[in-house]
Amino acid sequence: MNTSIVLLNGPVESEESEPAADRLIAGKPVTRVSNYFTDSTQQFFAGRWSASRGKWRVRYTENELCVMTAGKVVIEGDSGERNTFVSGDAFVVPAGFSGTWEVLEDCSKIYGIFERATLIAR
Repeated sequence: MNTSIVLLNGPVESEESEPAADRLIAGKPVTRVSNYFTDSTQQFFAGRWSASRGKWRVRYTENELCVMTAGKVVIEGDSGERNTFVSGDAFVVPAGFSGTWEVLEDCSKIYGIFERATLIAR
């Protein structure tokens, strides 16, 4: 088990992707994820994420702490709750949230994700 402090900067491999066609609402957003830390249970993750402009549907199975480091986004829940976030804002998206992410200005964030393990019925 590694007990050293993990810095969320420096070189690390990143993954680039686009929202699935059935979730895409507007634009041609490209997202990039640089995961710096995964715990031994594979339930907690931390790193950096960025996206270009666009809008897509989301459904969270995980709890996510987000700290915006650049850009501007609007997150709207299926209930109609609408929040705008910019650099410096911090918020939590709880597991079970469903709605849309809209990137109004290319953005980036630091994230911490906790994904509860699912039990497999036998």
